[in-house]
Amino acid sequence: MLIFGLGYAAQVLAARLRGPGWTIRATGRAGGLAFDDRAAIESAVGEASHVLSSVPPDVGGRDPVLDAYGARLSGKWLGYLSSTGVYGDTGGAWVDEGAAIGGGRRSARSEADLAWQKLGARVFRLPGIYGPGRSPLERVLSGQAHRIDLPGQVFSRIHVEDIASGVVAALHAPPGVYNLADDVPASQNAVIEEACRLLGREPPPLGTLAEADLSPAARAFYRENRRVANGKAKRVLGWRPAYPTYREGLRALSAITSPTSATTAPAPASPVQR
Repeated sequence: MLIFGLGYAAQVLAARLRGPGWTIRATGRAGGLAFDDRAAIESAVGEASHVLSSVPPDVGGRDPVLDAYGARLSGKWLGYLSSTGVYGDTGGAWVDEGAAIGGGRRSARSEADLAWQKLGARVFRLPGIYGPGRSPLERVLSGQAHRIDLPGQVFSRIHVEDIASGVVAALHAPPGVYNLADDVPASQNAVIEEACRLLGREPPPLGTLAEADLSPAARAFYRENRRVANGKAKRVLGWRPAYPTYREGLRALSAITSPTSATTAPAPASPVQR
């Protein structure tokens, strides 16, 4: 498998595949290939049976992988890590893979999502990603956790290991779009409160969005409200999340999280998307 962008989720997938004997080549800071080394990339594409991209659109809204190498991907198993942000704000309503996309803040992501579909890729739409070193536990320990008074605001999430298992389940599945999300959407407040309970900490005070002093990206996250259905991935891929709710996920992470992790691996202020 050739992986464009060996980021947080893709590294977990690569580790899972190497066990059964896959050869992984990848671009990105954790990979061994330079994206702009055209000869090396074209050679790797030629040797690969499977190609996965986790590279988001660039600042100009273009997909750099498709722009540079899309014409050479024909005949490969293709995968693309997209985002449930393509659905935009639904006011808390459920969305599945048949819902309209492109109306939210991630218009460039929506265009890339559609472009990969046209190539016959398995497009994995991911909500907020959490896992070792990148979870509400680290945010609580580092003092970066917030509880914000937004009644009715919920979101879906996915443990990074469940992304890897979903991609593996799709290695022999038909092309198409698959939501990889947990079973129970919940408010960010509920997740932070559970993290505090596991750590024996008092939850942060409830405040307004303005008082939280969040980054523009984090504020944009709070402007969207939706529940993501995962029934198609379960039905077609035979996939089941090992961490069906944030409770199981945080409980498992709490066993490997220590107070020093807040200084060694700080978590971002909002859910990670890749």
